[in-house]
Amino acid sequence: MNPYATQRARDRIAESAGRGLDLVTFLHEVTEAMAKVVPHYMTPCWFTLDPTSLLVTSHYQTTLFELPPEWLAHEYFEDDAHKMADVARSERGVSTIHEATGGDPSRSQGWTRFVQPYGGDQELYVALRTRGEAWGLLSLYREPGDPAFDAGEITFLRDVSPHIAEGTKRGLLFGEASDPEDSEAPGLIILRGDWSVESLTTGAAQWLDELPGGAWTSREQLPPAVLAVAGRALRTAEATQTPGEVAMARVLSHSGRWVVLHGATLTGSTRQRVAVIIEPAHPDRISPLLMAAYELTEREQEVTRLVLQGHSTLEIANRLFVAPQTVQQHLKNVFDKTGVRSRRELVGKIFFAFYEPRVHDNEQRVIGGRPLRGGPMDPSTGV
Repeated sequence: MNPYATQRARDRIAESAGRGLDLVTFLHEVTEAMAKVVPHYMTPCWFTLDPTSLLVTSHYQTTLFELPPEWLAHEYFEDDAHKMADVARSERGVSTIHEATGGDPSRSQGWTRFVQPYGGDQELYVALRTRGEAWGLLSLYREPGDPAFDAGEITFLRDVSPHIAEGTKRGLLFGEASDPEDSEAPGLIILRGDWSVESLTTGAAQWLDELPGGAWTSREQLPPAVLAVAGRALRTAEATQTPGEVAMARVLSHSGRWVVLHGATLTGSTRQRVAVIIEPAHPDRISPLLMAAYELTEREQEVTRLVLQGHSTLEIANRLFVAPQTVQQHLKNVFDKTGVRSRRELVGKIFFAFYEPRVHDNEQRVIGGRPLRGGPMDPSTGV
């Protein structure tokens, strides 16, 4: 690999992650930068994941706008040597099909049914993680006879994956904040370097009025929490000489509900700017859906989330500080309430009830040029 080209690609990806781009535009930028240093077959396949469950929420590939239903059924109802959730939660965060199958990719039904028929041979998965959370996954392919993905290419992808994850997270946040369809959509405020407001989305004023110390509608007064989050985002950017991480704060609003603020610096301009996103606090949107649909207890929901992520009974027991037998009893209760007989059936049922609708909604959003949304979808409301 050319060190100069590699550094240019790394810098371009990091800079793009801080520009506040919508997700599709951002992924185009990353694809162009990456292609110069990591050659691959056809086009990259990008997935966004729900960090809570590690289930797919969207798919984007310029040569395949809609995932085949058979692929989704295989990923969430069948076992395989190469699973996205396994890579997303692994320590290394990178896996090739040849590594996962001991050099014999035909051992993977997914490779046999969905990679080889399209002319692919090698398959590489890269988890897109930032601050310990997996926001997506990249898959790359090469044709038969092509050299294997080498150590330098894999190191490069691991190095840039946190930037891609950060850009993915921002793209989803900014997209939801600019989506006018949902009355509960986040509000987006762009601040200049002198803390004056450059722009704000429809509905953002209501959020500003709801926060303590805010009075935007009456006298354009910003809440102190907005300025504090913006300030932290600027400080991290200045300290790291990069777009920095998304600063966060949790605030109790006047109405008594918790609200989350995200602050992120914006690059790509000579002027210093910060974006602040305000949204209802729902760090784990799957929990209320599981409760409403299946009446799972809080502990049963915890066990279910860990099963969705692919953890074994012993791993779940260690995480929850309980005996493996206790985990098995919780699982039996979950199986009874959800009407399944195995972990794989449970994963499939949760995915197709709450995540598959989001995947297809996002596919139509891409086609229609609308912003993508993350997290599960409530089938009763379509949000």
